[in-house]
Amino acid sequence: MVNDLYAFARYVYDCGDYSRAATNLGLYRALVPNNDKNMMSCLWGKLASEILMQRWEDAYDDLNRLKDAIETSNSRSSLELLHQRTWFIHWSLFVYFNHPKGRDDLVQLFLSSTSSPANQTNLYLNTLQTTAPHLLRYLAAAVIINPRKKNERTLRELVKIIQQESYAFRDPITEFLECLYVHFDFDGAQKKLRDCTAVLNNDFFLVGCAEEFMENARLLIFETFCRIHHCIKIDMLAEKLNMSPDEAERWIVNLIRNASLDAKIDSQQGTVVMGSQALSPYQTIIEKTKNLFNRTQNLAQNSERKRDTNILQESQVVIIRFEVSQSGQTICIETFKHFPELGRFILRDAGQIVGVGRVVEVIE
Repeated sequence: MVNDLYAFARYVYDCGDYSRAATNLGLYRALVPNNDKNMMSCLWGKLASEILMQRWEDAYDDLNRLKDAIETSNSRSSLELLHQRTWFIHWSLFVYFNHPKGRDDLVQLFLSSTSSPANQTNLYLNTLQTTAPHLLRYLAAAVIINPRKKNERTLRELVKIIQQESYAFRDPITEFLECLYVHFDFDGAQKKLRDCTAVLNNDFFLVGCAEEFMENARLLIFETFCRIHHCIKIDMLAEKLNMSPDEAERWIVNLIRNASLDAKIDSQQGTVVMGSQALSPYQTIIEKTKNLFNRTQNLAQNSERKRDTNILQESQVVIIRFEVSQSGQTICIETFKHFPELGRFILRDAGQIVGVGRVVEVIE
């Protein structure tokens, strides 16, 4: 009887009656155990029926059930699981780009640092890198569109993945992020952003969020540019954002009005003056530690000069240890022409502290 229900569900699905197919597959799923031989086929069919009827809430629930079933399957080989995950990340795009929570879940699927017992995050990221690097376009788009509060960490992870997979897949969206966060090439980022328009308008999944993507991409350019410049000419900013000066000024006014930006517009000078941002407790500690380092270095320098001991001279080579990303190991050796005496130092990139190091010894 149950097998007849499954056979009937397949029949009405093949006939294009997806509503009856979804109903019967839902009944079949409720009546049989999870290890039933037709369970995976049932879950895929139910998901397909809901997608074809564009019932995104039901499709969202079915997608999560299918994901759980794939990860709890003990009877499939590694190759079969890889195939299942590959199909999953392709089919999931229909749901993730139509459900309100979808884009957040898409980012979490690949980039979340919280791993489940099955280590699903690494598995799906590995699947993307192994069999479907072209899906980086959608992951990149989802990250760009995501709220700003979630982007700082995920952008760093995403850019690293894009660099790793650049030999296998590149498009204007991934190249836009590379220009902006790897090369700090604002002219290149502007050009790639223009190229993104054609990509978005011709992509089935992204065409519905093209305007939102462009708005957030411009904001990323603006935020990165403002980390380097305190006072910015509106004409220059308009050029970087691919907007007219009037459009750029209105855009900045809206950001200030919506409390998304701490800045003032000087209409007479035609400039935007960035406000001073309050430091977080973590940044405050870093700044105070930096001051202690500087004071200690000055004291040590004065003491060393009095004793006429070695001070590093021009063109001398030093070994530097960086303490970055919670790693205490040496990650590079650099040559500096003008370097202070032996002691600690801080490295900055675009105004941000990226490493604390110590000169270990003079080797030449």
